[in-house]
Amino acid sequence: MQKLAQVNKDKAIDLLNERLTFERASVKLYDSTIQKVGRTADPSLLNLLDRLREHRNQEKEHEEWLEEQIRALGGDAHAETEMSRLIEIESRGLEQVVLDGDQNPAHLFHALLTAELVDNAGWQLLLELADEADDAEAREAFRCRLHEEEDHLALTREVVERLTRKELLGARDEAIAAAHPT
Repeated sequence: MQKLAQVNKDKAIDLLNERLTFERASVKLYDSTIQKVGRTADPSLLNLLDRLREHRNQEKEHEEWLEEQIRALGGDAHAETEMSRLIEIESRGLEQVVLDGDQNPAHLFHALLTAELVDNAGWQLLLELADEADDAEAREAFRCRLHEEEDHLALTREVVERLTRKELLGARDEAIAAAHPT
C-alpha cells in the first residue's frame, strides 16, 4: 500500500476511507436484508440466507481490512473525508429502501444490486490504481476483494432477474432457487 500512497498519501487515505464508508453501509444493508428475508415464508428466498450471510461477513472483513490499511498509512479510519462524505450521501437512497421498512424482496435485492455495482466499481478502481503504481501487495489484496465482490454482484443480479421474471411473467418460485444452486 506504501507504493500506492507514495505520491499523494492523503488522497490514498481518502479513497480508502470512501471504500470503508461504503463497506460499513454494505454491512448494514446485508444485515437488514438477511433479517427481512429470514422472516419471509418463501423457501426459495430462505435458501439464499447462507450465501447472504457469507457475503455480509466478507463485507465486514473488507471493512476491518480497510481500517487496518488506513491506520497503517497514518490515517484515521473514522475521519470524515471528501470521498467518505460523498459516499454517505450517495448511500442514503439505498439505506432508505433497505433499512427503513421496505419488505418487498424485489426492492431489497434491487437496492443490493445497486450497492454491489458501486462496490465492484470502487474495488476495480483501487485495483487499477495499484497496478499503475506498481504496488503488487495492494494489487493482490484489491484483486482478492474484487473477486469476492464479483460473486456478490453475480448473486444479486441473478436474484433480481429471477424476482423480476416472477413478477412480470409469473415465473415459478423454483426459478429464484436457481440463483442459489444447492
